[in-house]
Amino acid sequence: MKQVRALAATGMLGSGFSESSLERGLKMAPDFIGCDAGSTDGGPYYLGSGTSYFSDAAVGRDIRLTLRGGRKNGIPVIVGSAGFAGADVHVDHLVELVRRIAFEEGLHFKLGIIHSEQKADYLIQQLQRGRITPLTKTPEPLTEEVIKRSIHIVGMAGTEPFIEALDQGAEVIVAGRSSDTSIFAAIPIMRGMNPASAWHAAKILECGAACVKQRKYPDCLFAAIYDDHFIIEPPNPEYVCTPISVASHNLYENDSPYTLREPAGVLHTDTCRYEAVSDRAVRVTVGEFEAASEHTFKIEGVELAGYLSLFFGAVRDPMILKQLNSWLEGLKETLHRRFFEIYGSGVSERYHLNLRVYGLNGAMGQLEPEKTVGHEIGLVVEILADEQELATNLAKSGTHIAVHYPIPEWSGLITSLAYPYSPPELTRGTVYRFNMNHIVRPDSYKDMFRVHYESI
Repeated sequence: MKQVRALAATGMLGSGFSESSLERGLKMAPDFIGCDAGSTDGGPYYLGSGTSYFSDAAVGRDIRLTLRGGRKNGIPVIVGSAGFAGADVHVDHLVELVRRIAFEEGLHFKLGIIHSEQKADYLIQQLQRGRITPLTKTPEPLTEEVIKRSIHIVGMAGTEPFIEALDQGAEVIVAGRSSDTSIFAAIPIMRGMNPASAWHAAKILECGAACVKQRKYPDCLFAAIYDDHFIIEPPNPEYVCTPISVASHNLYENDSPYTLREPAGVLHTDTCRYEAVSDRAVRVTVGEFEAASEHTFKIEGVELAGYLSLFFGAVRDPMILKQLNSWLEGLKETLHRRFFEIYGSGVSERYHLNLRVYGLNGAMGQLEPEKTVGHEIGLVVEILADEQELATNLAKSGTHIAVHYPIPEWSGLITSLAYPYSPPELTRGTVYRFNMNHIVRPDSYKDMFRVHYESI
């Protein structure tokens, strides 16, 4: 029976895994090791700044063990969304880390490098051709100006550039931004497996051991993939997969557990069956894959939002908490007035003031259904400005206003807010925002993803 055996090192390169789990997984004879390295979960900062989420020490430890295992067993190692955000700077940084580790370990292999960053001129051309459309409703339409002011724009690769690199003999692949599942679906698709099985198994694998009954720390995951089913098993003997734990993973990052959208089409899982085949492994009988008439690739872009300073403290006075909303509104008005006194009328266009109340609606904002306030709240005051100096100066003035802002029942000078630090204001620095959540219909994937090679 035709099969592909896959080992996921962990859910995200740099988040860690047990070395013993990797060793057990390699003894299960995988055909390749895959590892996702990125996400938009951490927000736009990493794409905007060109920095990585995890340290070089954390990423280096994980990739070192993975490279050793792959070379020792003669199987490919595939990493996608390098450096968390997958821009060219992230790819180049991870490639340099791989070079250094390979030298230290005496490893030799053909390295495939996939760059996913998009050029503004190309995207403007595609926009003019009507080949870029929004995935969801966006606050601002995509225009040439939005594209031009973006700091970095990446495309989310499908299986095609991975298959191209593997066809050319790449033994290690470091890719820029890519769909998490494409990392794991590429080899099964390349070998002619049922795409429903390939994509569904990839969906479970891409988060590593996240589908186990109770994942206490990141770890490896193994899958044996066949045309009509696949079997999921964690190499770690402390971890257990159950039909419920595996099936529930379809809900992760999806609006429906029955319709999973990929660059190559849509996976329908409503007819899938999940059955325990041991006390630790689950067999998944697959559904149907509806191939897309043309492949589309998501693009993610970021632009500068401003510069942030903030201060925060605790409010515990029951008299303030009873009238918290009016107290906060009065505080905001007073802060705006003080900023105007210092800088004049033009300053209002140069900053944005935001208050977050933890203990009331700090997590969900206006969507929070529970409106009651506890015995204390944490108040975070954010000031986003067009220059860091302005943001910090406004925060300095704001801390003094906030710490003494009264309620009608009080007379004299009072203290309403308890600061945990001195000085109370904190400089957050550069802030970015996402400005694209769109898909592109290119003439060829090669227009968006560039593959080249290096002998290590």
